[in-house]
Amino acid sequence: MATRILSSLLATAVLSLCLVASGTAQEISPTPTPTISDAAPMIVEPVADAGQTDNAVEPAAAETLTRPTLVDTSHISAGDTAWVMTSTALVLFMTLPGLALFYAGMVRKKNVLATMAHSFAVAALITVIWVVIGYSLAFTPGSPYVGSLDRILLSGMEFLNEGGKLTVSEIAPTIPESVFVMFQMTFAIITAALITGAFAERMKFSALLIFMALWSVCVYAPVAHWVWEPGGWLAGRGVLDFAGGTVVHINAGVSGLVAAIIVGPRLGFGREPMPPHNLVLTVIGACMLWVGWFGFNAGSAVAADGRAGMAMLVTQLATAVGALAWMLAEWARRGKPSVLGMVSGAVSGLVAITPASGFVGINGALVIGAVAGVACYWGATSLKSALGYDDSLDVFGVHAIGGIVGALLTGVFAVPAIGGATSSFGNQAFGVIVTVVFSGVMTAVILGIVKALVGLRVTPEGEREGMDIEQHGEHVL
Repeated sequence: MATRILSSLLATAVLSLCLVASGTAQEISPTPTPTISDAAPMIVEPVADAGQTDNAVEPAAAETLTRPTLVDTSHISAGDTAWVMTSTALVLFMTLPGLALFYAGMVRKKNVLATMAHSFAVAALITVIWVVIGYSLAFTPGSPYVGSLDRILLSGMEFLNEGGKLTVSEIAPTIPESVFVMFQMTFAIITAALITGAFAERMKFSALLIFMALWSVCVYAPVAHWVWEPGGWLAGRGVLDFAGGTVVHINAGVSGLVAAIIVGPRLGFGREPMPPHNLVLTVIGACMLWVGWFGFNAGSAVAADGRAGMAMLVTQLATAVGALAWMLAEWARRGKPSVLGMVSGAVSGLVAITPASGFVGINGALVIGAVAGVACYWGATSLKSALGYDDSLDVFGVHAIGGIVGALLTGVFAVPAIGGATSSFGNQAFGVIVTVVFSGVMTAVILGIVKALVGLRVTPEGEREGMDIEQHGEHVL
């Protein structure tokens, strides 16, 4: 069954490449991303080089949008900056400790520390990679497919306190570029951390670190560039993703599925019970995710404005509906609503509203939350059982399926008056297919490399003893 799934991904890859080559996918002209020219008038100076900030000239009209620009500090919005800084902290809070607790509560006691260590180590590792090369690949011009290496180590980012100037990205012209870099870093962190739930309780810690380093550079950064960089090729086709349904959740969910299949199931999977260690930790983590997600979605407006407020409202609504929909579906099928089901439904609603949050209104949020709750319940139970893969913590069932639901329905419910852009179901489906194929194939390739270098999973003896002791020499009393 696992082989058939991977074969299907490869077949879809070939088909998608043929579609791209033949130009059969219809292009839609997107509404331009707000730039400095759309904001209040300000004196700008392009930063051509980190050491050339004097006697700057006006940028050429054809210059790529995200070239860093030096502006007077007086043109920075204190309100926007404060909100995005707050949102940055909220999104990091989603991973540390939100996701760490959410995942830790669902594994067995012997693997709790190792599972939490995954989120912590990923946060540290991706921080360094993002500053060194990740941001440059994701948010600098380059080609439509990947950014350039011009911004390695954030080259060109300036804060001249005495001169009263600093650099901004034209994606977020009213906040310092340093804040935008940090905000986007937290997205890269949580995307990588989400994947770890798919192969929890069996992957080597060394393999995890190598895989995450390669994955963040070779998979996350290019997809972020395609969708969020104004010159990215999916952005150019009009694919909408306000806060990461495609870039974060489909990307992580599909990679998690492929990783779970390649690493293989846990010992005893399907033959012995593997109950959650402590659902209280999971509920606490889910509550942190719910609150932190306001930074994730409303913060993606990169401004303290009406669009951010609307994104916050529809996020709350879709989350609530998702929790209720999963609960009712489970109640009807099993006769009882589980606490784990309620919090999983809430996360499903959060995931699905993510790509739509800056584009849809109340009606869209209601439908997206309801569909996501039921679809993700099906994905985490019936689909998983039918295909027989061991996605330990349902990363694919919740994040990939929820992200796909949200991405597709964004094309149906996007309101131009809210987000200034529309798409179509078919156009959104094209973005979904491309992301699924690229993420799946690249993840398989990277895991093959890691397997050749250090191997992927712990020994059977180590797995039986528990990852806490086997990998870290510690355990929970």
